[in-house]
Amino acid sequence: MSDAFDHRAVLRFPYPHERRARVVHEAIGVEVGGIDDDRSAAAVDRAGDTVEVTVRARDLVALRAGVNTWTRLVETAETVAAMAEQ
Repeated sequence: MSDAFDHRAVLRFPYPHERRARVVHEAIGVEVGGIDDDRSAAAVDRAGDTVEVTVRARDLVALRAGVNTWTRLVETAETVAAMAEQ
């Protein structure tokens, strides 16, 4: 097995305003490193009103699993943020 993460997916989530992007970024950012393993890892960044999640993996199965996990985390953070604003 290679030591390199040969596969990568970049997920970008734009929001109507920077505040929502900051809330989502802070909510999911705490998971970075916590759910990484020897087959995949992720990074979370924010630029203004856009949150970017980069998932790197050794194989396509791990990449798919990582993308699914991080998409669900973002969706949950968005739902909670929306409910908090009501």
